This record gives sequence, structure tokens and C-alpha cells, in this order.
Amino acid sequence: MEYRRLGKSGLKLSALSLGSWVTFGKQVDMKDARQLLRTAYEAGVNFFDNAEGYEAGESEKIMGAAISELGLPRDTFAVSSKVFWGGDKPTQLGLSAKHVRDACDHALKRLRVEYLDLFFCHRPDIDTPIEETVRAMHQLVMQGKVLYWGTSEWSAQQITEAHRVARQEHLTPPVVEQPQYNLFVREKVEAEYRPLYAQYGLGTTVWSPLASGLLTGKYLKGVPDDSRLNLPGYEWLRDHLLGEQGQSHLDKVAQLQPVAEQLSISLTHLSLAWCLKNPNVSTVILGASRLSQLEDNLKALEALPKLDDAVMSRIDGIMANRPAQPERFGQ
Repeated sequence: MEYRRLGKSGLKLSALSLGSWVTFGKQVDMKDARQLLRTAYEAGVNFFDNAEGYEAGESEKIMGAAISELGLPRDTFAVSSKVFWGGDKPTQLGLSAKHVRDACDHALKRLRVEYLDLFFCHRPDIDTPIEETVRAMHQLVMQGKVLYWGTSEWSAQQITEAHRVARQEHLTPPVVEQPQYNLFVREKVEAEYRPLYAQYGLGTTVWSPLASGLLTGKYLKGVPDDSRLNLPGYEWLRDHLLGEQGQSHLDKVAQLQPVAEQLSISLTHLSLAWCLKNPNVSTVILGASRLSQLEDNLKALEALPKLDDAVMSRIDGIMANRPAQPERFGQ
């Protein structure tokens, strides 16, 4: 396993980590979760990602119970939660000081830990002043309930505003952003956030590196019965991925397949390694519903040396979506 600093912080996370969106509490039960966590941990994974909005807290309960039963030493792993979607009541939504505090307390109980290593603002909240949210996060840090806090899918302008408030009011600033990043979604990580890496030392814990499975190639011949696209409640994801734009994406996937074959690696490994080639990516969050899937994804690090400049340029030529910038990935 490779370990990377979370931005300019001193925290080192495994380059590949394990998340629970869609899987824990939906496709993965307690027994399977325990097996997935054990396998990931034994492979060197030291970061487990979660959120209050994942299956209405059930995902955190399963992860917390699995970690507890495995007896993982608390000083050997990092765990996260996110705040925004906690329930249907007005005080259970958004990033108000009240909900930020309540969400943290609930996450600690569900995950069975005394503190969160990372606590993310799951989305920006236009109804709450950024100063209120920054102050609420700062208080959690001062109370020892949270070590580092960050954002997820915030704009560069919003992150910059959070830093301005933190500096002006002598509060703890965010150190990490959790954006979607894959061969189809590149703008924020490669272009919009680019000034923030040097200015604030921003770290990133990227999600959906395989574009919800599109980049594995498994949808080239239709939708498998056990796919998340067939899960009740995720019809929106199916429509998004397999609509008109999705078909265009599948054409790109078909063009990427020969590249992977010539490198003697799978399309999955190529796609994951491509994300890892970006030095501004602190960790790539994997999602897995089966042990075999996780075991295979963890081997993606072996493909990294094969993605040289020539291969990366060839991939760029196929995707034709590289954000405008003078140099690759800020190097």
C-alpha cells in the first residue's frame, strides 16, 4: 500500500480507501461488511469513509459494529462522517451550528468511536452563513470530537470563503475536499481547485473513481442483474448513467478497452490508476459490494507504473475532456 499526506496536514492516508455509499446497509450486511473491512485493513487500507445520509445512518451503524467486532486499534485507522442530510425535520438538515453538532454526536454513537478523524460538510448550504458553519466545525475540533474537517462538492469560491473566515476569526480552516473524480468528471479537481492546492494545501478524498461502474466496462453489454443500477431507489442513477450522455460515455469506455488490453491490465485498474496519477489526490475511495470486487480493486496500485506520459496522453486523446491548463495535474 502507498500512503499519502492529506494535503498539507500531517495525516497520512492509504492511497486506496474504502467507502460505504450505496453498499453498506443496501447491498452489504453486517457479515459482509466485517469481511470487507478486514480485507481492506489487512491490505493496508487505513481510511474508511461514511456519512449520516448513507441509508439514513444505517451505513454508519454497520461500519461501527464491524470495526468494533474486528477490534481494530483506534490509532491505526481513520474514519469519517459527513453532515447535511440527517432527517426530514428543519433542524436535521443543512449546516446550521445545531445540526453540525447533533450530526457529529450521532455519528460518534453509530460508528462507536470517541472522535472522527475527518468530518465533511456534505454539500454547501446556501441558507446558512459560512461563518456559522466554520465556527461550528472549529468548536468540534476544540472539543476533541473532530480532528480535521472539510467539504464535499463545494466550489473553489466557497472553500476560499471558508478559509477567509477562519483566518479572520482565528478559527480552524478546512483541510480537505471530497469531490467526484474520474475520467469523465475532471473539471473541479484538475482546474477549479488548482489554485487551492498551493494556496491552502488542500487535500482530496475522491469518490466515484469508476463512475458508478461505467469505467469497469461491465455495462458495455447491458446492465447486470446485481448492479447498483437495478437497486430500488437508484433509478435516477440508472437514468443518468445510461441516458443519452451515458451512451456517449460508453462509447469512450469501449475505446479505452484496447488501451488497457495492450497494457495487460483491466479497464478497472486503468481507471483507478489514472486517478492515482494525480498528485493532488490524497486517496481514492473504493466502493465494493463483494469481496472479490474489493480484492481486485486493491490491485490497481500495481498498474501505476504502466501509465507513463505516452499512455496518459493517449487516454486524454480518447476522452477529449482535459480541462484547459498549461501543465498536466499542476506538475
